[in-house]
Amino acid sequence: MEKAKNKAYQLFSQPRKGQLTKELLPKTLQDATLETFQYNNENFQTYIWQGNEEIILLMHGWESNTSRWKKLLPYLKPLGKTIIAIDAPAHGLSEGKEFNAPKYAEFLKIVTQKYQPKILIGHSVGGAAIAFYLNKYKNPAIKKVILLGAPSDFKLLSDNFVKLLSLNHKIQAQLEAYYFQKFNINLNEFSGHKFAENFPQKAFIVHDIHDKVVLIDEGRKYASAWKNATFIETNGLGHSLNDPHLYQQISDFIQKA
Repeated sequence: MEKAKNKAYQLFSQPRKGQLTKELLPKTLQDATLETFQYNNENFQTYIWQGNEEIILLMHGWESNTSRWKKLLPYLKPLGKTIIAIDAPAHGLSEGKEFNAPKYAEFLKIVTQKYQPKILIGHSVGGAAIAFYLNKYKNPAIKKVILLGAPSDFKLLSDNFVKLLSLNHKIQAQLEAYYFQKFNINLNEFSGHKFAENFPQKAFIVHDIHDKVVLIDEGRKYASAWKNATFIETNGLGHSLNDPHLYQQISDFIQKA
């Protein structure tokens, strides 16, 4: 049983893809300035496209890396702001073997302490990490948040994962207890939309009605709870949400007062 729990946690937290090497950096990242930070004796990677003093910070999702922003960057760069992107734990050039939203949120905390971004953009679990960060650290310097296909209820993710692997209830209970022991977080209480009820930031929330990775209900939960949110349901963009029209809408949202 212990072995099964450890294997389940490994599958739940260790990405199978998304890593990069400095020698083979995607073209999208080759014109960025690389800056390395440290969290708990592990290095994590950021990429900086220099602009003015106002900063946009980007956080990608599971089994991805900063190059996932290649289609959005051409819409952000003309705004003239500095753009910073983080490689998540165990993704891109960031070290470590385990990925989870609380750890990702700590990366965000370290970078925001130095650079004080005003705008945060998160795709998938990158969005959930932003919600976790805002709930934990209440950063009033953040003015706008853009969530793209972000999950809210981590218990739901856990349930889907358990179903996918056909795990029994005992292993699921052990897995969730282990998560609590490791991060002091009860998965039943990890609900981004409940956190969002108290967020003062303006939000732009986007979710596709056919997203099979994170279901549309998750986006709707965020939208109904977040007091100052614009919500867009797309049709046919899937979980990636790569679309020129949408990226122009994101650019417009950032530019609005």
